[in-house]
Amino acid sequence: MNAMNLNVDEAKLNAFMGKALADMGGAINTSLILIGDRLGLYKAMAGAGPMTSRELAEKTGTTERYVREWLSAQAAGGYLEYDAGGGKFTLPDEQALALAVENSPAFIPGAYQVVTATILDEPKIRAAFQSGEGVGWHEHNCNLFEGTERFFRPSYSAHLVDEWIPSLDGVKDKLLAGAMVADVGCGYGVSTILMAQAFPKSRLIGFDYHAPSIEWARGSAAKAGVEDRVRFEVAASKDYPGRDYDLVTFFDCLHDMGDPVGASAHVLQSLKPDGTWMIVEPFANDKLEDNLNPVGRIYYSASTLICTPASLSQEVGLGLGAQAGEARLRGVVTEGGFTRFRRATETPFNLVLEARP
Repeated sequence: MNAMNLNVDEAKLNAFMGKALADMGGAINTSLILIGDRLGLYKAMAGAGPMTSRELAEKTGTTERYVREWLSAQAAGGYLEYDAGGGKFTLPDEQALALAVENSPAFIPGAYQVVTATILDEPKIRAAFQSGEGVGWHEHNCNLFEGTERFFRPSYSAHLVDEWIPSLDGVKDKLLAGAMVADVGCGYGVSTILMAQAFPKSRLIGFDYHAPSIEWARGSAAKAGVEDRVRFEVAASKDYPGRDYDLVTFFDCLHDMGDPVGASAHVLQSLKPDGTWMIVEPFANDKLEDNLNPVGRIYYSASTLICTPASLSQEVGLGLGAQAGEARLRGVVTEGGFTRFRRATETPFNLVLEARP
């Protein structure tokens, strides 16, 4: 296209270029965040006060010249503060909570592992754009699996037991008394293990079609000391075994499935008559125009690169996408045979939905 054919408003162009410049800085900072995370640079600075590059390098067993450049980039991006008089860098407590404290609800380095995976997998997604074929979850770079676990764990730890489960009708009392639970699409088992720790009288089975994730989950259960009441098995959403579950949970995975209606029908068959299906999905409004915001930007991008390709790689390939919205999800659930459906609660990042037979 010839630029002479465009009617350009210079002020609008400059505003957009400023936005693009900020995005470029954020994008290239992804690798630096992972370096800071994996080498313990953020953790070494958390609560330590002002530090020179040499002090940080000595504390972390790294090379000063690399550390100096890393610190400068972090300061330029506002991730660190720099004192020109003393030549020292500080990680403010607010940033430390997000970058160095693994169990903080604000912890974000896992999200950057997911971003790294999408960049490495770009050729596969580009090819899928042209062929129309899907890209399965298992076909992605391993950063996606670990990053997803680290990204979701803080939110699940903060909300699952204290807020989400109590929002469901009668479910908390059942779990306290001792219930049978199927956690479908469990991945590395974070949600399954959290429930097992909170409700020791209940018995839980985590299911996922991705065998390496199941192996990881088994190891995590052993480390958490809950292997006496939780187990993990390789199975998909339409064929996981068992009947008469009191609770079936789907955490951030229904929209990834090729046949979510078929999955819904299978859940219905596996539940007790008074059982509950808890569906946690990315927060979305029903209209595209109501999702054009920073959270929607992240979710639509992830949906393009991860979720929609995953769905299109499977049978039916409905391709719900990560921003399906409550109305579309209601349609999927009721088409599978459920008669009761409601939004139990929400966060800025998740919808928590309850379905009953």
